[in-house]
Amino acid sequence: MTRQLFAAALASLCLAAPAHAWGPIGHRISAQIAEDNVSGKTRAEIAEILGHESLREASTRPDEERSNPSPFWQETASPFHYVTLPPGTDVEHMAHPPEGDALTALESFTATLRDDAATPEDKAAALRFIVHIVSDLHQPLHAGNGTDRGGNDMIVDWFDNTTNLHWVWDEGMILRQQLPAGEYTARLERRIGPQQVIAWWDADPATWVSESAILRDRIYPETGGELGEGTPESPAMIGYRYHWTWMATAEERLAQSGIRLAAYLDWVFAGE
Repeated sequence: MTRQLFAAALASLCLAAPAHAWGPIGHRISAQIAEDNVSGKTRAEIAEILGHESLREASTRPDEERSNPSPFWQETASPFHYVTLPPGTDVEHMAHPPEGDALTALESFTATLRDDAATPEDKAAALRFIVHIVSDLHQPLHAGNGTDRGGNDMIVDWFDNTTNLHWVWDEGMILRQQLPAGEYTARLERRIGPQQVIAWWDADPATWVSESAILRDRIYPETGGELGEGTPESPAMIGYRYHWTWMATAEERLAQSGIRLAAYLDWVFAGE
């Protein structure tokens, strides 16, 4: 098989795979940072809903269930992981599709958590989704531009492995660090000082999405000539320099997502 055919075949497999923002390691990092920063009341509210299930465990459930054949997981919940924000559009005026998106889902699940009539099972499902969605919205390519499925159509050679830009941000850069989730979390938490917590403590999803969209427009690799075109036949070439340029930003977004998740959960359980 020629390299071009191999690249096209592999890229098609990557494109067929669903996008999991940050991957399981990233979601667990975000959830642990949040768990370490929520108030005592919020911690008690979480324990009452999830029992012995930690936020780390809860954070990956919405991705783990995406192979569940039920219509909810295969159809209803699929759009809950991302938003579409075309360039030049602000969050307040963005269009939400009829099937919903991450922001409309976040609003709905928040209402469920605050509904005294909601069942324990519905509250647990809502909390798992909230933990997951807040992290999702901090991954720049989960605020897609509406043209390339959040970077899934941008094919890249990542250290000689053909994949897509979305996967590089979901998992590729994190996996390059070769750190387990617990060690990685401790490493990032050592860098979060009081000034960062104060500056990042923002429970408004519009802030997170706006930041992600600004970053999204900067992280696409240069293409053309020997760099490749970003297509299955001519993947864009990225590796050490791209990793060096953007790894610190990716880690900052992970850390921010944990602090913002703590802020959001404190706000949810404080009531209106």
